[in-house]
Amino acid sequence: MMQNRTFGVRMFQAVNGLFLIALMALTLYPFVHLLSVSLSEGAEASRIGLHLWPKSLDWVAYREVLNSELTWIGYRNTVLRTVIGTALTAALTAMTAYPLAKAYFPLRRTWIVLIVFTMIFSGGLVPNYLLIKELGLLNSLWALILPGLISPFSLLIVRNFFQSIPVSLEESARIDGASELTVMRRIVLPLSMPVMATIALWTAVGHWNAFFDAILYMTDKNKLVLQVILRKIILEHQMIGQYDGAGLNIRTAQEAVEAATIIVSTLPILIVYPFLQKHFVKGVMLGSIKG
Repeated sequence: MMQNRTFGVRMFQAVNGLFLIALMALTLYPFVHLLSVSLSEGAEASRIGLHLWPKSLDWVAYREVLNSELTWIGYRNTVLRTVIGTALTAALTAMTAYPLAKAYFPLRRTWIVLIVFTMIFSGGLVPNYLLIKELGLLNSLWALILPGLISPFSLLIVRNFFQSIPVSLEESARIDGASELTVMRRIVLPLSMPVMATIALWTAVGHWNAFFDAILYMTDKNKLVLQVILRKIILEHQMIGQYDGAGLNIRTAQEAVEAATIIVSTLPILIVYPFLQKHFVKGVMLGSIKG
């Protein structure tokens, strides 16, 4: 009986290991393919089929993408949007979730119902555009940050996490004369780093990958974000130098430039993600325990 159980465990571990290896290969291959194409010469980059390693290294696509003024404009705008948007979202989400986590907060359930309502219904695309226009935010960085400053889903996750913190910790601080702001800043937030890191990473990835709102609200090429430039290259099948005078060499294979642009735009998130990924499971699980 014990031998059968041991054999079954070993078989499960072997099958599970093979499955995870296959899943890892499927996940990594798109990045390997893009990296290989971006480092390949024109004819090789244009070849249809699997690309696991370039036959001969060619850095021309990266030189032309990185030498483009438009690429650095997009990088600057995207970094500003991501940093400012993530910082404001994390701060305001915590400040909003803290009172909603307290049973003595007036009309707490009413506010929660109104917040959940916004998760189901929205004003729509046209009213949102008219609102941004009337507020004078067109061609402004705030048009990309303010409309989604606080996510109702993230707010509820943080609120539930705050509710899981023992009340005795806060009461002991109040006995020592701490105010609500001091309790939040000195006790609640330090204990909430896992969920706050999770919310920050969600927000940062969302801002970094967003492009549709920039298409709607930005007409000045100096306000374009990196993903809009990437969209122009891929969807419009044009090279950067062909539509904005960025000075790219049009003889470089379009596929290599597209792949190089994707790698350049994705690399910062790939570097940051491993440092915050460990907080994901802990932050989400703890934030969803108590409703």
